[in-house]
Amino acid sequence: MKKIISLFSIFSVSLLIVSTSCNKNNDEPLPPIGGYNTSDEVAAANNVVHFTFDGTNTEVKGNVSPTTSVGASYTTGVKGQGLTLTNGYLLYPTLAALGNANALNNASISGWVKVSNNGVSPTCFLALTQGASAQTDWNTGPLMMMAENGKPTSVDDTLVLKGVFSTWVSGTRFGGDNINDFGVRETDFKTVKTGGTWVHVVVRYDGTTSNIDIYANGIRVSNNNFRKRTRGNPAVDMGPIITVPPVQAVIGAFPNASSGFANSPTQSWQKYMTGSLDELRVYTKALTDDEILALYQLEKAGR
Repeated sequence: MKKIISLFSIFSVSLLIVSTSCNKNNDEPLPPIGGYNTSDEVAAANNVVHFTFDGTNTEVKGNVSPTTSVGASYTTGVKGQGLTLTNGYLLYPTLAALGNANALNNASISGWVKVSNNGVSPTCFLALTQGASAQTDWNTGPLMMMAENGKPTSVDDTLVLKGVFSTWVSGTRFGGDNINDFGVRETDFKTVKTGGTWVHVVVRYDGTTSNIDIYANGIRVSNNNFRKRTRGNPAVDMGPIITVPPVQAVIGAFPNASSGFANSPTQSWQKYMTGSLDELRVYTKALTDDEILALYQLEKAGR
């Protein structure tokens, strides 16, 4: 009887070892993408603002919650949950990480958007702004990511994406933008045929080259002729973005009187957003092409 119990025990232990071994194999880390295990590792030291929308509208890096929330709910996002706005927006107070005038000398905004071309009015995804009392127009804040859904005319249900930046030099504002429109389609710019579905968008400004670019799903789509921005006469490179702190953020609305910026007139074409957003991030660097591609692939994989 003792031998039988002993053999049974050995057999049971053997099964446990085999089972444990199999579980370990299943728990092995996934292979890196672009040299990274997760999207949080991409340019980690420069990712100073992050809206995950995983059951919260709080900006997770600085633990900053919105002061105003209109038409906001949660949906299934690309990575966990995402934010859905129905004719709505979120307004945030001062972002401490962007409190230095040189914090956004080089900068990038990254995020997933899901919005249809409405053919009527533009949609602002994320605007980094001056303080609410200092912002005097919709485009005087340091950096914005948006879609020109009303004009210029889009093809089918495509997205006309736009990036806008402002810099203040000795108290004078200079600005520029780029867009995936104008000129020869697929030569001067790329068509983004993803209206109404999740698309990863990056707006990048490089203060060393004065180039502003827009990426969609890891590919540069903005107009080649509008990349380099200059100011003055004779023209000089625009140079690094100089902000006028404090810097705030508004998601889903243009910074104007109707969204909390009393000195910025509300214009008739400026509407609140209807659509979804996920994983909005701000970087204090111009992301490289490889970093943008890795960020897109990792977040698309839920990592």
